[in-house]
Amino acid sequence: MPGLRVLYGGTFDPVHNGHLAIARAARTALQAEIHLMPAADPPHRPPPGAAAGDRAAMLQLALAGEPGLRLDLRELQRGGRSYSVDTLRGLRGELGAQAPIALLLGADSFLGLPAWKAWRELFGLAHFVVASRAGAPLDAELPPALAAMLQDRVVAAADALRAHPAGRVLYLRQPLHAQSASDIRARIAGGRPWRHLLPAAVADYIRARGLYAPGAGVNGP
Repeated sequence: MPGLRVLYGGTFDPVHNGHLAIARAARTALQAEIHLMPAADPPHRPPPGAAAGDRAAMLQLALAGEPGLRLDLRELQRGGRSYSVDTLRGLRGELGAQAPIALLLGADSFLGLPAWKAWRELFGLAHFVVASRAGAPLDAELPPALAAMLQDRVVAAADALRAHPAGRVLYLRQPLHAQSASDIRARIAGGRPWRHLLPAAVADYIRARGLYAPGAGVNGP
């Protein structure tokens, strides 16, 4: 079967242990490399708190020594708004019409999919791997338009993703970490404990650069 290309996009502002837990779980479940892809200018959330170069550097540190996890800078190199449909169109042009491609994202992002640019087109460009809590009633929360799109698309195993270029949905059931990047930024700004939520090298980088501290601004002090 052809190799599965898996993209895990996000702001990673900063990358934390929860991000890595999802990437590792997907690596194991899919038996594929996971390409972590920081967004340049995410359209569905406020501007990042750290500059693109800092976010990429933190990801590089977090992925050191992590087999099967790769840094993908395509959205930073492209610049402009980081629309997934544009990213997937470009990747599809590189890999060809028959290459299996998957987009890894959290349940909250998946539930918000109908607000994304050209969201229906995404199903023709890639599969979706949705990281959701075991036992969480995700299906009951689906917006009607998204529920209709999922008819006959949900699969139970990664082999089904490799057998087709796009259009399937796989739920990745795993214990999710409770932390969020916004909470970590608030902890740093408020002087509360935060280092235990991040890889040590990332925490050291944040400390050295003064990121997310009060008055630091997007580029640090």
